[in-house]
Amino acid sequence: MRPVRDMIVTERALPDGRVELFDSARIRASPLYNDDLAPVPAVRRNWTTYNYAALWVSMAHCIPTYMLASGLMASGMSWAQALFTILLGNTIVLVPILLNSHPGTKYGIPFPVFARAAYGTLGSNVPALMRALVACGWFGIQAWIGGEALHTLLRALIPAWPTLLGAGFGGHTTTEWLSFLLFWGLNVAIIYRGMDLVREVENWAAPFVLVMTAVLVWWAIRTANGLGPLLSRPAKFRTLSEFWPVFVPSLTAMIGFWATLSLNMPDFTRFGRSQREQMIGQIVALPTTMSVFAAMGVVITSATAIIYGQAIWDPVQLVGRFSSPIVVSVSMLTVVVATIAVNIAANVVSPANDFANAFPRLISFKTGGLITGLLGIVIQPWRLLADPSGYIYAWLLGYSGGLGSIAGVLIADYWIVRRKELALEDLYLAGGAYRGWNAGAIAATAIGCALAWGGLVVPALRPLYDYAWFVGFFAAGAAHVALKRVTRSGS
Repeated sequence: MRPVRDMIVTERALPDGRVELFDSARIRASPLYNDDLAPVPAVRRNWTTYNYAALWVSMAHCIPTYMLASGLMASGMSWAQALFTILLGNTIVLVPILLNSHPGTKYGIPFPVFARAAYGTLGSNVPALMRALVACGWFGIQAWIGGEALHTLLRALIPAWPTLLGAGFGGHTTTEWLSFLLFWGLNVAIIYRGMDLVREVENWAAPFVLVMTAVLVWWAIRTANGLGPLLSRPAKFRTLSEFWPVFVPSLTAMIGFWATLSLNMPDFTRFGRSQREQMIGQIVALPTTMSVFAAMGVVITSATAIIYGQAIWDPVQLVGRFSSPIVVSVSMLTVVVATIAVNIAANVVSPANDFANAFPRLISFKTGGLITGLLGIVIQPWRLLADPSGYIYAWLLGYSGGLGSIAGVLIADYWIVRRKELALEDLYLAGGAYRGWNAGAIAATAIGCALAWGGLVVPALRPLYDYAWFVGFFAAGAAHVALKRVTRSGS
């Protein structure tokens, strides 16, 4: 036991450099503390290499990943160029993911608590809520896709299902809206069971979805007697000067796809047994799974051009054409499982913690998950999915600039300014070393966002918007380090 100011804290370094903080009456009494945000003790850090690999496999095996290549090919890329862009984007985003994963495993803390070191105990709500709002949008998108799959599943089991409850409204039948709400409720119910159930869902969902998609690939190639015309279609771009203006914003959008997780991976790595296990699990699974699953989407869609006379990129629509109720039911069950796995892991865990961070005494992890679900309805995901080009070049590309700016500040602060050393107990104290607002971090984030998004209002800066994530990341990171040095030299 050792005294820290006027409290007693037990702190020890674990063999791989992790830090464990035991119970402290003063920390528990702090308005910045609740049990969901507390450091995870060593005895509860039980996630292995497989758990992290399974996490990424289950998150990558989702409908938006399957359809990523379609948006790129629609812009004129060949299948090879599209898959290369996806692989490169996910390899690049893996770097900030791993850098921000480290403090989670070392200190056992979630993302919003980690952000307190750079932004201050109050200022951390700025990046946390920015990340949370993006997650709410993603939650809504995935919930709508899952609802469509559930609707198709119920239609296979109950032929009269589509018209069972009337015509509905907003261009969708009543049973479509009901399927959406049923899927939405299933997500919230799992979150209310806690992180242990989330881990179990990810573990068995990953191999199940992979096997079922492989079966669909086999069916497509066998039925079409080949891979189809999409794989033989030449690229629209003949020269690098033609390809580059499309490649750059597309690459930035691919990075934006997982820019959310590049911030909040501490929400998961806080449960890691060691730095080595969480790193290997993520390195092995993320770039490979995203590329392989997108490639599966290309192969299946290319075959459908022969089988049905048109390319069908949406697997829900594709399976809906099957006549066998058993095949449709099993396929849609696969989509439902895949969508639940990615939605909970990628889009609920982080905002639930983020909302809890804003009001620790009022909002628990479960309540934060419910808030996420409600906001996911408010953003009207059916409108976001109505335009594929808007999905990639407005939604993914747009928010990547803001999240890149936050990632730049967090990484610069932890790795360059603080050299990986945090005063763990002060992260939970209103009057500790990280109290209040860090104006420099807020200013650095604003600089990154202004440069990344400036092209939307200033035509001369439009090229910067195409590089939104990169511009935000490097501009905010450099500004944060510079402002820290100015502050220190001034004092």
